[in-house]
Amino acid sequence: QVQLVESGGGLVQPGGSLRLSCAASGFTFSSYTMRWYRQAPGKERELVAYISTTGGTTSYADSMKGRFTISRDNAKNTLYLQMNSLRPEDTAVYYCNAKRYSEYWGQGTQVTVSS
Repeated sequence: QVQLVESGGGLVQPGGSLRLSCAASGFTFSSYTMRWYRQAPGKERELVAYISTTGGTTSYADSMKGRFTISRDNAKNTLYLQMNSLRPEDTAVYYCNAKRYSEYWGQGTQVTVSS
């Protein structure tokens, strides 16, 4: 059974940091490219960051560049998103996504940035 389970979300003050994790199981994690997406209330889901199968290539949405870092540990079947300098507009549900021939989604984790 394929599972992607996000964790690490929560309430943080503006300027703070959070580290999201996504634990994968039920498929060959190292063969899948991975992405983080987010969806804010009333808005469409948007791509946050991408990482290649080996972790050698990453890319980010413009508003996240320099603040967010995507990484993966293929030995632990886990994807990460380090988020620094958080802003209120980063408030959203964050989802991890695995893609190769099939595509899988996690259930999401809520991130709220507020004072």
